[in-house]
Amino acid sequence: MPNLPPDRQPQDGPSYIGLPSFMQVPYLTTPEELDARKPDVAIVGAPWDDSVVNRPGARFGPRYIRFANYIHPFWHLDLQVAPFDVLDVIDFGDAACVPGLAEASHKAIHDRVLAVAQRGIVPIVLGGDHSITYPSASAVSEAVAPRKLGVIHFDAHADTADDVWGNLLSHGTPMRRLIESGAVAGRNFVQVGLRGYWPPPDILEWMQAQQMKWHLMGELLDRGVETVIDEAIEEALDGPDVIYLSVDIDVLDPGFAPGTGTPEPGGMQPADLLRAIRRITAKTDVIAMDVVEVSPPYDHAEVTAQNANRCALEAISALAVKRRDSATLPERSGAAPHATTHP
Repeated sequence: MPNLPPDRQPQDGPSYIGLPSFMQVPYLTTPEELDARKPDVAIVGAPWDDSVVNRPGARFGPRYIRFANYIHPFWHLDLQVAPFDVLDVIDFGDAACVPGLAEASHKAIHDRVLAVAQRGIVPIVLGGDHSITYPSASAVSEAVAPRKLGVIHFDAHADTADDVWGNLLSHGTPMRRLIESGAVAGRNFVQVGLRGYWPPPDILEWMQAQQMKWHLMGELLDRGVETVIDEAIEEALDGPDVIYLSVDIDVLDPGFAPGTGTPEPGGMQPADLLRAIRRITAKTDVIAMDVVEVSPPYDHAEVTAQNANRCALEAISALAVKRRDSATLPERSGAAPHATTHP
């Protein structure tokens, strides 16, 4: 078992003991603490679900995703890396979301993510419903300017409605808000896993007018996940050089993610989604990520929360491989890559 620095040791006991920070990493609360420590990755909770149109409960998602684990991630078997030895990962707590106050809660999410992203720390945001991507990705876009941001978005639904029953900040509208605000160009907004019976033709026409790209679930099945993911990467990076990765857990088939607000049958398998996240993180400069729509009240045996937890861990592990390999590159020049390190 690896020897970790004293301030990053897992607690002396199982995962359910102590403060429920993500994987029991150190818990920071202020920007001053970020400046003093200078971590590589910061977990940020966005406990907001007042924008859902179906089953509520995603406000409890950040807490459940944090402790949906049973062992410290000492060693990634596929990537052959000890991610928390290579990267300093901390938990930056939750944005102060207030029930019923969408604009105030979105501002709290924006400000907390911005505090992380503007310091060059990678925020991994745990939702919350998908409306939180609007303030979160907006903050990241602001932090990286003048560089442009590309988005790769896993979801069963496009979330590009103009409004939902008059609500402009619904979880069905965040991608339209991001594009309309100029935070992300439509031509660099790529969606993966769409299926089912929405959106209708008029919204698809708006998406086409913005030059958005999307890959339906049937395409993943017909062409293969890796082929589609590589194409999505090219589309998102046609101009930008950094990626925001957004994962709505309902991209998974409900058999693997029952605890979500709007389940849609016929989705991805966890193994394919986790490999896709690894592949995107390994091949691009992922500077931020969110994982959303985990609704614990509907989650049997923590299945959904565990898959969401692993989505974040896969991105962290792939980032760790890149950091490790860049640090050892001069010493490994000319050496053949190890067969188990591919994404």
